[in-house]
Amino acid sequence: MNWGIGVKSVQRRSWAATFLAPAIALAAAGCQPALNSELPSGPAAYDAIGAGEVVAPTAYTLRRGDRLSIDVFQEGDLSLAELQIDEAGMISLPLIGEISAAGLSPSQLARQIEVSYGGRYLRDPKVNVVLLSARPRTVSVEGQVMRPGVFPIEPGYTLLSAMALASSPSADAKLDEVLIFRTIGGQRLGGRFDLTEIRSGRMADPQLLPGDVVIVGFSSLRGLYRDFLQLAPVVGSFAVLGAGNN
Repeated sequence: MNWGIGVKSVQRRSWAATFLAPAIALAAAGCQPALNSELPSGPAAYDAIGAGEVVAPTAYTLRRGDRLSIDVFQEGDLSLAELQIDEAGMISLPLIGEISAAGLSPSQLARQIEVSYGGRYLRDPKVNVVLLSARPRTVSVEGQVMRPGVFPIEPGYTLLSAMALASSPSADAKLDEVLIFRTIGGQRLGGRFDLTEIRSGRMADPQLLPGDVVIVGFSSLRGLYRDFLQLAPVVGSFAVLGAGNN
């Protein structure tokens, strides 16, 4: 009789019972841990973060942290060689004080400054706004991805773009639990997305905005199965060491 084969089979069944059976039972019961089960999912997730309203911009829009120069024609005292848009999206100018800049193009901001000066101080002012340097546009990718981190993005980048930047989800990622958090007007918004549905084309690939945070959830079933596969060769080796013929 080959006792080695018997030991090997018993050991494999033992480890399968230890690692796989609880995981399968957990998955069947629908009890896998969720990052935030209360976040809207499916089509509602797109509405929750305004993803369906994002379009590729036709002109550069100014953001917090951008550095500008402002030239008021023939008005050296009112011109500024360099200033920065603050975290509230504002700039401060001589005479007129604070003015909202974030969300406007340089030309739109120039027109707004012309209106502000022309209304009280200057006759037919001419203003030129130049973007000196742009604050980096980034998104954060966390959770079960191969390379989490903060990545620069360009207009039009999507959730799949973020997954490519992070070198794809890891083997134990929960693909139907990918969260996107976004702050709009000081309000933090969030939605839960299914990466499998997006990859298949059954759901739209949501566009990302600078400052978005993407978190990929953990699948306990895949994690336990991965652990089982990693330990299985050890079990086999142990069985062979104890093998013998009688």
